[in-house]
Amino acid sequence: MPLPPGQHTPDEALAVFMSWANDPGAYTANTRDIASIHEKCADELEKAAQIVEDEAKRVIGTYEYGWPSLQPETIARKGADTPLYETGEMRDSIEHYVDRNRLTASVGSNDPKAVFHELGTVTIPARSFLMGAAMRKEHEVVEKTGADIHGLMLKDLGLR
Repeated sequence: MPLPPGQHTPDEALAVFMSWANDPGAYTANTRDIASIHEKCADELEKAAQIVEDEAKRVIGTYEYGWPSLQPETIARKGADTPLYETGEMRDSIEHYVDRNRLTASVGSNDPKAVFHELGTVTIPARSFLMGAAMRKEHEVVEKTGADIHGLMLKDLGLR
């Protein structure tokens, strides 16, 4: 059983809160406020998804994630040493979506080339800009949203 609010880290608070939001029966204090808490949780998911989207867009065209170097012929064709960036079309296709009812969020691209670059192929090395962004920003997301949710739980339970 999870610890009560005030006795765990923001990371643990986020996990507890998400379990409450997905199973309202597990939440017993101030049940009249469940809809409000659900909305606040959805707002936090929106913030988290935006952080990851922004990072995925930012890293396109850089080597910050230690990706393999472009081939000299690719650089010559493009006229620049900018992995995953040629026209900006793929970068601009990166978006996030939050299902506020189910409390889920996703970040992705509808550009057909994105999956080849993310996962790699026989001829294209993987340059994971989506998973890389999620991993790079995990701590920031937990700190920002977990701390906000932790504060909300403390306030809702009358501990703050």
